[in-house]
Amino acid sequence: MAPSIVTGKVNAPPSKSYTHRAFAISLIIDGESVITNPLVSGDTKATMRICKQLGAELVEEKENSIIVKGGRLCLPDDILDAENSGTTLRLFTAISSLAPPGYVILTGDDSLRRRPMQPLLDALKMLGVECWSSRGNGCAPIIVRSGGMKGGEATIRGDISSQFISALLIASTRAEKYTEIRIVGQLVSRNYVDATIEVLKRYGFEIKREGYSVFMIDPGQSGRPTSFKVPGDFSSSSFILAGAYLTRSKVEVRNLDLSLPQADSAILDVLREFDVKIRIVEDTVSAESSGPSPRDKEFILRDSPDLLPVLAVMAAKTPSQTIIKGVKHARFKESDRISCVADELVKLGVQVEVFEDGMKIVGREELEGGVELDAHKDHRLFMAFTILSASTKKGCIVNGLRWAEISYPGFLKDLERLNVSFKEI
Repeated sequence: MAPSIVTGKVNAPPSKSYTHRAFAISLIIDGESVITNPLVSGDTKATMRICKQLGAELVEEKENSIIVKGGRLCLPDDILDAENSGTTLRLFTAISSLAPPGYVILTGDDSLRRRPMQPLLDALKMLGVECWSSRGNGCAPIIVRSGGMKGGEATIRGDISSQFISALLIASTRAEKYTEIRIVGQLVSRNYVDATIEVLKRYGFEIKREGYSVFMIDPGQSGRPTSFKVPGDFSSSSFILAGAYLTRSKVEVRNLDLSLPQADSAILDVLREFDVKIRIVEDTVSAESSGPSPRDKEFILRDSPDLLPVLAVMAAKTPSQTIIKGVKHARFKESDRISCVADELVKLGVQVEVFEDGMKIVGREELEGGVELDAHKDHRLFMAFTILSASTKKGCIVNGLRWAEISYPGFLKDLERLNVSFKEI
């Protein structure tokens, strides 16, 4: 990655989170739903493939739309492989319980088989679903005895992953009886649960709630087929917008929808804290920066942990102290994002102190670069380090290109549109 000024205009890629949810919910709806502008990436391909294995028919339409013919869940002929997608594994572990009587096995790659699943398994058992970790370690491979979900009351920790709650909400719309899901402790990544409830609402389901502590689902809900347009993704766009700060430039990202809940729309507030000028006109967000922000800063990313890598690289190019807290659950992502981000920033001469739930970064106005950075098989680390490398004096080698395909297949093409120089080796 050569030294570059990130500048220009690009379209935001479609949201990975909303794509997952739209396909998963379309699967359990009897009828034909239309999903427009879906993200087609490594993670979402895993979701689409599993939908087919569970009985959905997917038909590609013109104008970037896919028809999902759902409502006829079946037992899969083979193991369900979520590959590297935590959302896929969690959502379909719960949804698999709704298939006809039998057994469903779910697994993923080596990274996914290390991610925690026990809280979800325990909650599903409370709702009458037999399920367990095949190795007894609370991780995939997961075995689910299908045949339906009884419902009732389940309690689950809120501090590990909001994906557990989203999975329970979707599947419990098909439970035999009234269901209550009670959250123990503080729920993290709340906007992802909001997103799940919003998509369910658009498909005709009703979720009652008491804030983020109790969710109530009436039985016998059938929902209805619908047309759903996937919004642009703030998670992926955050790296492009951060490029304006890192290289003291201006960028514009189109196709962003602020009307739907997205946890990582918080990047706009983060950028403002770094004195980046943000302008929003309809679906276009522009970010402009002319220099570093020297003030000490503190951020709590409990509800938007995926912003940790991009915020960390912004802090690395800031000649002051930045504290990031509330992201203990970021240790259970594709990598331990706290430790891995810290290890790589130290290579660039950045001072980093690691906490259990975050880190303190003392950055520099200029970074020399000329080092080799490792993405640790994590798509967000690859994109964060790539944008940071462009802002260094000598550039850097960033290992892990293939991981970007998981959430942002067009990442390098968009960098070319933004005048970033690089070569693949």
